[in-house]
Amino acid sequence: MPDGFSAGDTAFVLISAALVMLMTPGLAFFYGGMVRVKSTLNMLVMSFISLAIVSVLWVLYGYTLSFGTDAFHGLIGNLDHLGMRGIGLNDLSGSIPVTAFAAFQLMFAVITPALISGAIADRAKFAAWSLFIALWVTIVYFPVAHWVFFFDGGHGGWLGDRQGVIDFAGGTAVHINAGVAGLALCLVLGKRVGFKKDPMRPHSLPLVMLGSGLLWFGWFGFNAGSALAANGVAGMAFMNTQVATAAATLGWLACEKLRHGAFTSLGAASGAVAGLVAITPACGSVSMLGAVAIGLIAGAVCAAAVSLKYRFGFDDSLDVVGVHAVGGAVGSLLIGFFATGHVGQTAQGLFYGGGWGQLGKQAMGVAVVAVYSFVISWLLGQAIQKTIGFRVTEDVEVAGIDQAEHAESAYDFSAVGASLSRALSTPTLVSAAADKAHKTEVDA
Repeated sequence: MPDGFSAGDTAFVLISAALVMLMTPGLAFFYGGMVRVKSTLNMLVMSFISLAIVSVLWVLYGYTLSFGTDAFHGLIGNLDHLGMRGIGLNDLSGSIPVTAFAAFQLMFAVITPALISGAIADRAKFAAWSLFIALWVTIVYFPVAHWVFFFDGGHGGWLGDRQGVIDFAGGTAVHINAGVAGLALCLVLGKRVGFKKDPMRPHSLPLVMLGSGLLWFGWFGFNAGSALAANGVAGMAFMNTQVATAAATLGWLACEKLRHGAFTSLGAASGAVAGLVAITPACGSVSMLGAVAIGLIAGAVCAAAVSLKYRFGFDDSLDVVGVHAVGGAVGSLLIGFFATGHVGQTAQGLFYGGGWGQLGKQAMGVAVVAVYSFVISWLLGQAIQKTIGFRVTEDVEVAGIDQAEHAESAYDFSAVGASLSRALSTPTLVSAAADKAHKTEVDA
């Protein structure tokens, strides 16, 4: 192996990549439990299809656009690695093979468009959604990843390297990017039938809790793995991820109790995800106490933000905007206050003597990614809607999108119905015994 190679770092990054891959099925369960029965399967497959589409595009041109040597003022990578050509088994990125780095970053690219799907649950054509994924990662995610993340031996795109925006594991490139894209598609597709009238409650809270647990577990790979080495920064990112998520869960539940008088399982799951989102950009630059503060703030702010859709009239089905766009923005901005300057990055926040400079850089990063993602996502959504059609018909939506789009359903109620029918039409042993006893009394 070449000089500088670390087997330990490589194993750590590959395991982290596998954990991040697990987040996409976890997201599928999280979203699948939150929708109504008739849309469950569609919600699951909308996440899974991202694994298929993005993986192929990543090898064809996604990696080179995102992490190839800069081609134009920090805006996009070059085309030297189309089809992953020119990448040898012994080529290193830091202390790990380039192939391991590419595999890790692929999983980020996979889950980002999958996050968007929750905003348009119940009403999107599957073929249109698949086309949107392909176009969106090409035009939005790959360039933004190049802007934000570091590559090519420590160099980065114009936001991360040249403007000094801190995003350790994807608060801007992943969560703000996906959350704002979800808002754009909400506006393109319009409201679900019955929005604000029908309750539209989650059909399976156990699935929601399972999904949030898998997300929490996989997120350690997401955040700690972004250190790209088994070192102290990875350990700090791991701890920050845990305590921020725990604090956000408590913050969300406290707000929920004050506003609605109950601690709900949905609130606990949503609070955990909000904390995971918020600590993602900050986990490599804040202390553990700072992580607790970020989690508490994010839990409370996101709990309030999810109700904005009712005030402003956009139908964000599964609170992608309130959790991911808002949570990502909160975490990114709070770096400007809580960055210590001695964890993973040297920049200091306001509370550690750094002044307002880093906060201004973070605000610029949030604004640039949000505006770019919203505009391009809206244009892509409109183009698909006006050509092949993005939204299913009202009849399909009311009857259930699972059967119309997949010719399947998540649950087979026909067997349950048949069993229930037989039970109602066939005397039970108890009733038969009662009839026999009554007949004996009459004969006597």
